[in-house]
Amino acid sequence: MPNGVTASLSGQFLLIKGPAGEVKRSLTQQKVKIKTENGRILFEAKRATKKDKKLLGSLRAHVKNMVRGSVQAHTYILKICAGHFPVTATVSGNKLTVKNFFGEKVPRILQLKEGANVKIEGSMIYVTSPNKEIAGQVSADIEQLTRRPGFDLRVFQDGIYIINKDGKELK
Repeated sequence: MPNGVTASLSGQFLLIKGPAGEVKRSLTQQKVKIKTENGRILFEAKRATKKDKKLLGSLRAHVKNMVRGSVQAHTYILKICAGHFPVTATVSGNKLTVKNFFGEKVPRILQLKEGANVKIEGSMIYVTSPNKEIAGQVSADIEQLTRRPGFDLRVFQDGIYIINKDGKELK
């Protein structure tokens, strides 16, 4: 564990606290026992099969994302693309409002999940959260808010699109 990060286990819930926030996750698996000792998280699976070993790798990846999120929050970047009508997006409280999308009179409103911080700077939307799943789901919900089924994406390119997934540039 990095400096400043603590892990505690209560039942099957693992809580990791760090400078950027805290992440809590249920790690319930039948054949895997989880322990915290001396700043380490230990997984134990007796008589593990191939499936159990794969499960251990998945649990390790989840814990790694939790530790990384508690040290430095996960950030997704979205871009507002508007070719036909100028789109305005605003955040107030836990609601994201997209106005004038394709000239629509009724604004599109999205209820944001708890634990995600959404910030808008110009045509860029930044979604940050210590929990990677919440940051990714809020980003996907924002992208789906401006989805237009039945329209040719080569012509109607208006919308809000994910351009950076937690440090991975999308093309």
